[in-house]
Amino acid sequence: MDENLLSGIATALDALAAAGGRRAPEALSPGELIAVNQAFGALKRHVEAAFAPVAAEIARQSRVELGKDSLAKKQGFRSPVALIQATTGSSVGDAVKLVQVGEATAPRLSLTGEKLPAKHPHVAAATRAGTLSVTAASGIVSMLDRIALRVEIGRLQAAERQLVAMAPGLRADELARLLARAEATLDPDGLEPRHEQARAERSLEIHERDGRLRITGELDIETGAPIKTVIDAMVTHALRANHEADDATRDQRTPRQMRADALAAICRHAIGCDELPTGPSTTVIVRMTLDELQTGTGAAVIDGIDQPLPAAAARRLACDLQVIPWVMGGDSEILDWGRDKRGYTRAQKLALAMRDGGCACCAAPVAWTEVHHIDWWSRGGPTDLSNGILLCTACHHRIHDDGWQIRIDGVGVDAMVWFIPPPWIDRAQTPRPGGRRRYTLTA
Repeated sequence: MDENLLSGIATALDALAAAGGRRAPEALSPGELIAVNQAFGALKRHVEAAFAPVAAEIARQSRVELGKDSLAKKQGFRSPVALIQATTGSSVGDAVKLVQVGEATAPRLSLTGEKLPAKHPHVAAATRAGTLSVTAASGIVSMLDRIALRVEIGRLQAAERQLVAMAPGLRADELARLLARAEATLDPDGLEPRHEQARAERSLEIHERDGRLRITGELDIETGAPIKTVIDAMVTHALRANHEADDATRDQRTPRQMRADALAAICRHAIGCDELPTGPSTTVIVRMTLDELQTGTGAAVIDGIDQPLPAAAARRLACDLQVIPWVMGGDSEILDWGRDKRGYTRAQKLALAMRDGGCACCAAPVAWTEVHHIDWWSRGGPTDLSNGILLCTACHHRIHDDGWQIRIDGVGVDAMVWFIPPPWIDRAQTPRPGGRRRYTLTA
């Protein structure tokens, strides 16, 4: 067993004790609870890092060609994953990730016996240091291995280094968004066949059972984007109305019920509509360059959807829908209003959507957001792009009520958004990344 890995566990245990881990949770202050939560997270990462090479060795000694001499079979299990799963009480997926990361981060030997670095050295270093979880490491390794034969080795190594730096602190859905966009950036030629396969497998089934209609389906991004955009807009409208309503008039439906009712409303409208549904009826915001839109090459990102779309598919969307390309503004549009107007215009919001990608704080879809003044209008802040940011209602209230600061580094769509917590949340006031750039590779 690697002494450094065991030392990392010991250090994490000491940090947990210092944070208050020996006391009952109900006896901890809010600050101590956060510190204990962080210490447990670090401990979990260090334990996983130490266990991953053990899991990989169990798999090596249980490989299929060993037959009845397989370590797992000698212990009464059909596979190494089943052995690990039974021992840890984890899921099959968790056990597979441990083996995968253990294999990807283990030192290697050449045919001549020379020691070689791990297949994924940056992932290995971050995992051993306890900064990268096995789940994040597995996601990065899986994506890089999937495109390895089609991408130059130097770009893969640079991407691995960036992803390892960007992944800590991301939720599972945020990590999935980062990896999907990184894969589209690194392997744009592979995006089209994956999209065509998804399109070929699209399906929708409607069954009547127990007095109900059950609707199940899977749609490719091109087919599903207009559906999601319209339903999200209708639900957002209802939720915003709720925010202003009192208890007597508040809509009591859940968001899931609102989505069901939105679908029914769309279909009722279609039944009574005399015109064919070929005219522009909604706006699907697609982030891409004008050149990509015109040539159909490259990748596009649709607001509210994590998986990038081939540019050629985005061109097809333009036939029946309003598609907003990356290029914003122009001689006929005023994007900076100064103090002449309090509210941001639609053109300004679309321009900020290119930078923020939705709520700059929690990544909610653009349709859920409004443009807010960083320097408040009431305190003299201008209605300029440099002073605007997209925030959903919940994040807007939290940031203003709790005293967070917002900083924008750079200009245009490539600017970096930072959220700076108040001292009572983080004494060091360490800036936290926001906006689209937290999911974007720099090269």
